[in-house]
Amino acid sequence: MRILWLLGFALVLALAVAACGGDDEADEGAATTEESAATTEEKGGGSIAADYDFAGKSFTVGSKDFTEQLVLGQITKQALEAAGAEVEDQIGLAGTVAAREALTSGEIDMYWEYTGTGWITHLGETKPIPDPREQYEAVAEADLAKNNVQWLEPAPANNTYALAISSEAKSELGVETISDIAQLAKDKPEEATVCIGNEFSTRDDGLPGLEKAYAFEFPQDGVATMQEGVIYDAVDKGDECNFGEVFATDGRLEALDLAVVEDDKSFFPVYNPSLNVRKDIVAETPELEDLFAAIAEKLDNETLQQLNAAVDVKGEPEEDVAENWLRESGFID
Repeated sequence: MRILWLLGFALVLALAVAACGGDDEADEGAATTEESAATTEEKGGGSIAADYDFAGKSFTVGSKDFTEQLVLGQITKQALEAAGAEVEDQIGLAGTVAAREALTSGEIDMYWEYTGTGWITHLGETKPIPDPREQYEAVAEADLAKNNVQWLEPAPANNTYALAISSEAKSELGVETISDIAQLAKDKPEEATVCIGNEFSTRDDGLPGLEKAYAFEFPQDGVATMQEGVIYDAVDKGDECNFGEVFATDGRLEALDLAVVEDDKSFFPVYNPSLNVRKDIVAETPELEDLFAAIAEKLDNETLQQLNAAVDVKGEPEEDVAENWLRESGFID
């Protein structure tokens, strides 16, 4: 009996030890799962965190200083952070020249530029290429060869310059095309008033080139120079100007019921946004090309108009607009 009792006790003890070991393994497995979940959460989750690991890498992101550029800059910054990179924020530089110089000097590593701007302003070409893909390939090849600037895959959106007018003024003046504006400047110069930004007033693909292409000039006292952001309201009210320089992807066009005047001579180049990155940065992290090709693919005209309107019409911060879009597009959780 004593032997049977000892055997029974030994069996119970063995089962108890095994049970304790099983609990420890379960606890260890749970801890590992929790750590993995925490790591994913820290990296931002979503497809970027699953597909890219930029841990230990650092980038400096810049942008120009208008709404669309601020949103694109935030999208870039947050995408890189979701991949685990450290990002220095230089978003909101003062215009095209400042952003370009910051890139080529090494002050920043990347910013979004437009194909037409690169071709005309940075490379000094005078004739834009009408086909968007051919324009992209031409500017990308030339800028890489001359300046070591790499143009990543462009977005389908075309944020070209345009002239806009209020729907009411359009009906009153009977203007449909820029050629009509040229005729208006000759027949009724007091009605040929335009609001433009400082940069547009001097660019070859801005007012000087436009007047040359259409063989006319706005009256000197009919040109009002102001911040781009207030041009839309000025055109809507019609007190300072009947026409205004606008961007084709701006959300305020629809919100204010502004009509875009047809560029009947196709003067304005194609302006597809592309992330410009220095060649050495892409060489160090070639995965940047795939990451931002996936992002650019989703940025069409309608999307950029909605993102711009969220900031300019609804008053949402650029950071929030970018984060919401990245989440809704499945790039982050």
